[in-house]
Amino acid sequence: MTQLTRHRPPRIAISLLCIAALVSILPGLAMPLHRPLYATALLFGLAGFALMIRAWWLFKTANTAICPTRRSSALVTQDVFAVTRNPMYLGMSMMLAAVALGIGTAPFYAATLAYFLILDRVFCPYEEQKARHEFGEVFEDYARRVRRWI
Repeated sequence: MTQLTRHRPPRIAISLLCIAALVSILPGLAMPLHRPLYATALLFGLAGFALMIRAWWLFKTANTAICPTRRSSALVTQDVFAVTRNPMYLGMSMMLAAVALGIGTAPFYAATLAYFLILDRVFCPYEEQKARHEFGEVFEDYARRVRRWI
């Protein structure tokens, strides 16, 4: 477990959004990259939220740990997990992207990219290694069939 995996991904997302907001109040750093795309942001954010909540519900009904550092009791592979191995992370990333689309400034896009990279380079490899240890060939077969993202 790395220092970063001790923190929960939603807290990391909120922290990155707060940093983006603070950076945005500095002169010259809040220049818009485009006009806010409110309707697109709303739809993208709602889709991300729905994806995240659906995946969360599947974990709850399977009675397995949602926290990435806790031991899993089941490998959930159906429903949205048949399309992406990380629907909760994908949903949260979509919500951060929705904020960036709605605000339209570079710090919020940077926060979204940073969040995605933290998930892809730290949390996903950590969780995949843990799943290999806990579920062996069952996880390997699942990983061959379903991509990490989409």
